Amino acid sequence: MKKINLKKRPIICLTSYSKFFAEIADEYCDIVLVGDSLGMVYYGDPSTRSVSLNDMIRHAKSVRSGVKKAIMVVDMPYRTYSNPTLAKKNALRIMRETKCDAVKLEGGKEISHIIKHLIKNRINVMGHIGLLPQKVRSKKDYKIKGINAVEKNKIINDLKCIQESGVFSIVLEAVKNHTAKEVMKFSKIPIIGIGASKECDGQILVLEDMLGMFKKVPKFVKKYSNLRSYIKKAVKQYSKDIRDKKFPTKRNVY
Repeated sequence: MKKINLKKRPIICLTSYSKFFAEIADEYCDIVLVGDSLGMVYYGDPSTRSVSLNDMIRHAKSVRSGVKKAIMVVDMPYRTYSNPTLAKKNALRIMRETKCDAVKLEGGKEISHIIKHLIKNRINVMGHIGLLPQKVRSKKDYKIKGINAVEKNKIINDLKCIQESGVFSIVLEAVKNHTAKEVMKFSKIPIIGIGASKECDGQILVLEDMLGMFKKVPKFVKKYSNLRSYIKKAVKQYSKDIRDKKFPTKRNVY
């Protein structure tokens, strides 16, 4: 079991689903997450719930070949950790086949016993509280958490429970700013925000979101590029060159 120590602040995190993006992320990130968001990003699914264990392992193997220095974390897909025995079996398979450093599970108090079981079996675990994508069925179900006192108290209780279970860090997703700030008061481990307070110990985004691959993204995403327009422009020029008999040229044939 590799000991994970996140001393740097702020902690920089991005998702990656392939070697080529992973190589770039690895240069700048402290954590590279192979997220089950690949179901939506790569396959156009309405949620993350259809992603299989085999899907995650296949993509994680590719990412592993591109990650040399960052901490590599792999999401455990929906229904692959519904009980301690199943969770251990699947987590060990992920660790063995992908050579990742840790797995990530979504949930709070209700899965704290599962997290404890994994850590007892020398498996590093990252937690995930607030909005839990695996619990929503379609895009319209994505709603901000921590709006009222009841939701705030639940998130803080979830934090305390999985923190005590031994996770090395926690992703806090889509939580009202004031609630996220309250969560930080109780945290003893790094909290990685996505749509949460800037006071979190680090931030994570889906790489394709921040690159501008999609027209519509959540409010918490800052687009650092407009890759979709660059690709569209290149494909448009390619198609024009073919119609105008400008491609291939003598330089492009044998």
